[in-house]
Amino acid sequence: MPEKDPVDFRPPQPSSRAWVGWVVMAALVAGAAWWFGWRPAHAPEASPPAADAAAPATAPAPAAEAPASAPLAEASAPANPVDALAPAGATLPALADSDAAVAQALRELLGAQRVAQFLLPDGFVRRAVATVDNLARSSAPARLWPVQPAPERFLVTGPADAPAATIAPANAARYHAFVAFAEGVPLGAAVQLYARLYPLFQSAYEELGYPGRYFNDRLVAVLDVLLATPEPAGPVAVQLTQVKGEVPSTRPWVRYEYANPQLESLSSGQKMLLRMGPDNARRLKAVMTELRRRVATGAVAKAKGD
Repeated sequence: MPEKDPVDFRPPQPSSRAWVGWVVMAALVAGAAWWFGWRPAHAPEASPPAADAAAPATAPAPAAEAPASAPLAEASAPANPVDALAPAGATLPALADSDAAVAQALRELLGAQRVAQFLLPDGFVRRAVATVDNLARSSAPARLWPVQPAPERFLVTGPADAPAATIAPANAARYHAFVAFAEGVPLGAAVQLYARLYPLFQSAYEELGYPGRYFNDRLVAVLDVLLATPEPAGPVAVQLTQVKGEVPSTRPWVRYEYANPQLESLSSGQKMLLRMGPDNARRLKAVMTELRRRVATGAVAKAKGD
């Protein structure tokens, strides 16, 4: 796996093609996060950032569920049943044996070059399920991501050693390729295939410690959190967390956090959307809105999305 930076910003099968729809869809929802991580390099400073550069943020979305280690009550039935989308596949490989089929299907549909550019097929189902679950939490461990790191490094304006800066407008270009990739996923076919492959994702979710609970319900809930990400009207200020002690900081870029406390209190997935830039975030939200419309099969979830 590639070298990874911390992501929580605290200081230091049917036919082979039938696999592809949900595999790519999981990358869209879960994989975007690693592409939106802090990997900064300072852009040339055109002019000093304004002292009050962060736009007022709306109130953060409601807190996510309790950490995975906390006991959760079992649900008597799924709130968003997947069988309303399509029946599960009659014959599926075991979760532990699914990697080769997933990787081959990805290469057949996307080509080896695009698979290498965006995805990490090894353990993809487990990675995708764990990452979806974590996007509504405060931390999403990088070791679980199902995608390759974004190109280049995170760009800010301001001197390289300054304690505060703003996210550079040019930083958004780093995510254009992934957003285009997400927009190209055929959602109708992908959701149908997701339903047929759902037992694998449900099994992976139960492995995380959620027996008696349902992954599709969690997917809908996480999409709601991501879609509630605020949209600041102006440049977003970031700052370096101060590190006290005698040990020198040789990698200061991993210590960036949002200067606005409301933004810093957002979930890991919301922070990822926020720092990709407003246009990219809106485009990805549009895809997620359509995905939610399709997978939210329960009356309550559908009404909430109206």
